[in-house]
Amino acid sequence: MTRHAAVPIGATVLDTPAPKAAERVRVWDPLVRYFHWALVAGFATAFLVGDDFLGLHVWAGYLVLALVAVRLVWGVIGTRHARFTDFVRGPNQVIAYLKDVLSLRVPRYLGHNPAGGAMVVLMLVTLIATGVSGLALYGAEDSSGPLASMMSGMTESSGHALEEAHEFFANFTLGLVVLHLAGVLISSLAHRENLIGSMITGFKRKED
Repeated sequence: MTRHAAVPIGATVLDTPAPKAAERVRVWDPLVRYFHWALVAGFATAFLVGDDFLGLHVWAGYLVLALVAVRLVWGVIGTRHARFTDFVRGPNQVIAYLKDVLSLRVPRYLGHNPAGGAMVVLMLVTLIATGVSGLALYGAEDSSGPLASMMSGMTESSGHALEEAHEFFANFTLGLVVLHLAGVLISSLAHRENLIGSMITGFKRKED
């Protein structure tokens, strides 16, 4: 005869233990997280101080370029979700993901989603363009920096064009930052998880 556990007086079948908290897994390794926040600080400093504090602007630019170089290497040899092979996808997949977002269907990815992966690549490219054009401008106008000898003797019109290019790439990168923040907000709301917090702790909720 099968015996059933006695139910205490006043209890109901609904009095079950509370469900456990969602299991979390480490997604972002320390290097990715430190890179992310150091890049935020470096780009923000360079953008905000501009030419008013040229020395600080230049060193912030050096920091950004150094961080990008490290991230490029880590994108090849790093941990699973840090590698480009984990999040760089073709245009068709990126477009399909954006269509899902516009249809209010936001697929969840443990690492970067296709649009986020495309944003990472695009931002790395524009940061390199901003930094290199800044080094060239620094060499042309102040005869300083690693490109000084190469840029010496540049005409005034060429120097002006170089300055315009540097400002364009800096402003374009800022625009990408705004789009990146919008994407983070949309994904955070859609999946009810704090993506900014995950870039601090490294942990995200396990895949559904």
